[in-house]
Amino acid sequence: MQSLGRIRLPEPARVARHQYRILSDHPSCVRPKYQSYSTASICNDTAGPPQYVKIVEVGPRDGLQNEEKAVAAADKIRFVKMLAEAGCPAVEVTSFVSPEWVPALADAAEVMSEIALWKKSMDHLAAEAPATEFSVLTPNLKFFNAALRAGADEVAIFGSASEAFSIKNINCSVDDSIDRFREVLSAAKQNDIPVRGYVSCVLGCPYQGHVPPSAVARLSDQLAEMGCREISLGDTIGVGTPEQTVGMLREVQSAVDISVLAVHFHDTYGQALANIYAAVKEGISIVDSSAAGLGGCPYASGASGNVATEDLVYMLHGMGIETGIDMEKLIDASDFICKVLDQPTKSKAALAISSAMKRSS
Repeated sequence: MQSLGRIRLPEPARVARHQYRILSDHPSCVRPKYQSYSTASICNDTAGPPQYVKIVEVGPRDGLQNEEKAVAAADKIRFVKMLAEAGCPAVEVTSFVSPEWVPALADAAEVMSEIALWKKSMDHLAAEAPATEFSVLTPNLKFFNAALRAGADEVAIFGSASEAFSIKNINCSVDDSIDRFREVLSAAKQNDIPVRGYVSCVLGCPYQGHVPPSAVARLSDQLAEMGCREISLGDTIGVGTPEQTVGMLREVQSAVDISVLAVHFHDTYGQALANIYAAVKEGISIVDSSAAGLGGCPYASGASGNVATEDLVYMLHGMGIETGIDMEKLIDASDFICKVLDQPTKSKAALAISSAMKRSS
């Protein structure tokens, strides 16, 4: 069987991992007013798919927080290390929130601190340390400060394009949530910590149904203006289709440069890979995914949730797009956490590749 070894990125692609920023001074990226979204031209100089896609691995946070079985801190730490060693350029380690909200991540400080110490020790020993950024979710200034003490490379804030979802989940309007974010972004700037912004319900809401693309564009623009380095657009309930994805992205691109946009698709209706394919064809170069398809959709009982990183990597490599991820090591990381959880992987690619490797051995 042909080796699935790690692809070495060309120099520009490796550098690009950490250089996503808003090109607000670019002449082709002048932001029009909101009322012109429907007719605005796409702010994208390079049509077609990118040569490299940065995969943001969210399994340790977005995946494990939805799993029923508790996972020990030591196993979470090992899982994160294995993902980094597989070549994942970005790993979302945990979430600094009240244990009453997310009991599964009550050990956030312990896990992030250990990962930060490991990364420093690798650098100190001049070892081949993974060029991985480790991020955490922080809803407010209190938890930002806790994440800072634990050594996070990046923090993330989360808002919603749906007023109903915002009120139901964080007990405030979309505009009020923006005011809350300003404190975090100000503190992050003072400490030279990059911030990622999440926009949920970009293709539908479990409470209000349809979400206008203009609402997604408006919130994305506000997050970009406040200084978010990346903005991840999430189909929280997994109802979107490729055509809807393209329409939404074109609307958002009229307000925010495509180089800072990421996509985060749940696979509730089996549309995640198709939507990612459409997004990448539009020029999106940052995609969120979860090893082994960890996690689930809390709004559709029994439905699958996050798209599996293995399936995403298989598709992107098949398109000739580099990721820097070693598939065999990625599958090893997924196998480890699946054994901890005592459940099979949800990745079709992992199952097929593992089976082929067993037959060839």
